[in-house]
Amino acid sequence: MIVQTIPIPASRTISVSPLTREAFAPFGTAIANPRPEALPSNTSPQSIAAGSLPYGAVSANQGSAIQYRGLAAMQNLYSSSSSSTHEKNAATAAATPRMTMFVCGARDLGRDSVFRVGVLERHPFTSQTFIPLTADASKRYLVIVAPTLPASSEDTANLPAPPAAAEEQQQQQQQPRLPGPGLPDLTRLVAFIATGEQAVTYAAGTWHAPMVALGPAGSAIDFVVVQFANDVPIEDCQEVELSGAGGSGDEERKLVVQVPSPGRGGLAAKL
Repeated sequence: MIVQTIPIPASRTISVSPLTREAFAPFGTAIANPRPEALPSNTSPQSIAAGSLPYGAVSANQGSAIQYRGLAAMQNLYSSSSSSTHEKNAATAAATPRMTMFVCGARDLGRDSVFRVGVLERHPFTSQTFIPLTADASKRYLVIVAPTLPASSEDTANLPAPPAAAEEQQQQQQQPRLPGPGLPDLTRLVAFIATGEQAVTYAAGTWHAPMVALGPAGSAIDFVVVQFANDVPIEDCQEVELSGAGGSGDEERKLVVQVPSPGRGGLAAKL
């Protein structure tokens, strides 16, 4: 749900970077096969057990598969939400895991091949993972994220967010730090380009743009989306509109992402 309209401080054109695990770490997890050259046929269970592969890899299915157990964390912080503490809302406030599908149509980038950022959203109490149903590296999508500003009581008074106790629990479990209840820092918004061989997990509370699929007009990318939800709109999803988006005029301030063509270094790097 839309919770606020915030001004764009200055016009910016943002260049994209390849989606890699290291670069995206402040915002969540970039997911891909970490060792595509390692196959069950050429990697013995003994070498896997000896630690030859990363992310807690184990030999599975009678040696016919390799399982990477530590690729990404799922976060469910709804037990700290305000609705869960009120008995009258108990029936609706209990979060459950959800698996949905987003069929995302390719965005119109115009002649300049730019995407204009007009909305950012966050899910304060849950991580959210987008998994493209394709292994086609020619399929591409944008991942647009922004850090969180320090909280202002005026700006965030009515925006639910996990309390300090939830942050302490995250640290004890060696989970990502929570970004806090503040609004997005538009001056530090960044963009990554991913391929159909990569999935992405937005950490709880991460400000991000709605999915931006790329491709020819009329095409689409199917994503399976995994998250938790309790069907309390302001706890499940908080959106902010960026002022000036969708209008016209020489004085208008805009945030746009320059999208490279696939044949000019536009494909994401392997993890």
